[in-house]
Amino acid sequence: MLSPNSSQEPPNNGTPGPFDGPQWPHQAPRGLYLSVAVLMGTILVSASLVNGLVIVVSIRYKQLRSPLNYILVNLAVADLLVTLCGSSISFSNNISGFFVFGRRMCELEGFMVSLTGIVGLWSLAILALERYVVVCRPLGEFQFQHHHALTGCAFTWSWALLWTTPPLLGWSSYVPEGLRTSCGPNWYTGGSTNNSYILALFVTCFVMPLSLILFSYTNLLLTLRAAAAQQRESDTTQRAEREVTRMVVTMVVAFLICWLPYTTFALVVATNRNISIQPALASLPSYFSKTATVYNPIIYVFMHKQFQSCLVTMVCCGYQPQRKGKTTPAAPAPDVPAERLWNKVTPPPPV
Repeated sequence: MLSPNSSQEPPNNGTPGPFDGPQWPHQAPRGLYLSVAVLMGTILVSASLVNGLVIVVSIRYKQLRSPLNYILVNLAVADLLVTLCGSSISFSNNISGFFVFGRRMCELEGFMVSLTGIVGLWSLAILALERYVVVCRPLGEFQFQHHHALTGCAFTWSWALLWTTPPLLGWSSYVPEGLRTSCGPNWYTGGSTNNSYILALFVTCFVMPLSLILFSYTNLLLTLRAAAAQQRESDTTQRAEREVTRMVVTMVVAFLICWLPYTTFALVVATNRNISIQPALASLPSYFSKTATVYNPIIYVFMHKQFQSCLVTMVCCGYQPQRKGKTTPAAPAPDVPAERLWNKVTPPPPV
């Protein structure tokens, strides 16, 4: 069983410290470490590929440089950095069975993974806010411009730095967690310093972005349904509304699946110092949250038909299998049927 202090100090049963040697079979069987290494290797390759494609295609094609796509690229950059700074190190460590790169690299990994993870979380929240402002028009004729998107991206990095730097300065710390092959905020050892930091991190970097996402998408769905009812259009409008609903539900559920287990688990352990947890169970939420780097771009970008068109053009060296009409002009958003409904909505008074 994993005691609260086991992430930092070797127990009395002769288990090497997290930086000293393989943790098997003391923490978990060797097969489990190798299985996690396979998972991290798969995430490393997949996330690097899809997020790299998002960045390259967005840079190459000017028609993708809309305010919405700035936020999507910010999300892709954050996910790519999580992969390079977290999954790659975890992959190597799980092959060896311990944190082979030493204590300083552990702190750096914990900092970078937390930083870029929070940037990704807040990017999803800013994305939801952008859709709310564009579709629901709570500010009247206010237009979401490029400088607004850049300000939002800058906010995500500044806010993340604000809440991930304190452990480097003494408010809590970054330590090996779970199987001792990855590092994160110290939600193991308890105490007022660690508990206060974990609570602050939970509120500012999970509850706040989740609340913004739920608020924005709830109002978005209500506005679209009201507009569809007013327009009384045929099956096309109804199909578009169903598509928007599926997209929104997918976004919210993906967010919760990725981050709710990790944040809840950390909060429970931080506030129950005497709890005993299997190392493998303690590692699951952390490793599971890293899978978001693969499905985030799939959900938020590869459902973007204009992006798909540019991707096919680049991969096929300029050949476009189907090209009907002209590209949607001026600050395009995802050109799916649902988006055509989004763009032509003149909503009733704000919900």
